Amino acid sequence: MMTEELKISQNDMRLILSAASPDAALLYLYLSSGNELRTAAVDLHMNESRLGCAEATLRQLGLLMDDRVSHIAPGERPGYSEKDVLEAMDGDSSFRGLYGEVQRLLGRSLNTEELKILLGFVRYLGMTPELISVLVCYCKERARRRGSLRNPSLRAIEKEAYAWAERGIESVEDAAAFIQAQNVRNSRLSRLMSLLQIRGRNLTAAEEKYAQSWLDMDMSEELISMAYERTCLNTGGLNWAYMNKILQRWHAQGLRTAEDVRNGDRKAAAPKGASGELGEAEIAAIQRVLREE
Repeated sequence: MMTEELKISQNDMRLILSAASPDAALLYLYLSSGNELRTAAVDLHMNESRLGCAEATLRQLGLLMDDRVSHIAPGERPGYSEKDVLEAMDGDSSFRGLYGEVQRLLGRSLNTEELKILLGFVRYLGMTPELISVLVCYCKERARRRGSLRNPSLRAIEKEAYAWAERGIESVEDAAAFIQAQNVRNSRLSRLMSLLQIRGRNLTAAEEKYAQSWLDMDMSEELISMAYERTCLNTGGLNWAYMNKILQRWHAQGLRTAEDVRNGDRKAAAPKGASGELGEAEIAAIQRVLREE
């Protein structure tokens, strides 16, 4: 094991943070320290599916070192053959039952390529039939929430299966806790959309990233509403980047409620107008930051 100082480039750090994967970050540090991939599972206390997903994340980020990471990437199919599928169907009653249940949930028959994906859930990711059923139901509900009238494809479900494995979701109980957290998140996003008067459509990926960051900052709904009002007053409408700078500025100043902001306004050197708009200095500072992006 290396004992000298470990240096990580800013680009690598940015990529690691953008993946939001603790397992991938841990594996990156482990391999960067001169350790071997073959010992990672034991040393890092990861099962095969978690380690495989962490490796796959590093591959997608382009952070593999010396080609040491060579497992299957998320979305890729393990090398199962038609013979493997037939043998599983003939000799594994549990897999036959899973096959029938997934067909029932999706309302259609599965072809051979889809059965290979299903076999990968069991053999490669180590998922139980019960967990796979929960996964399929979750993906169906998510598709409906996004406005789709069709059930998700096995490829879409496979992508989520790898994401679950990376998060360490290995049981029905783990999945239930994750789904509950997602429901809370979706409820908060829905309320935020109402505050921003967004109706009849879903948030774009960029908009959702902004919205989630505001929720992560634990901003109150009243404070978000105030930021929205000031954004509209100063820009003529909803400008996501502009509103984000306002909220980031308030967060950095330790302002968490609308009353905090009002108190800050009263203490500010530059008086604010009766309408509650930002002062000239604050507007200029935010606009300067926006121009630099």
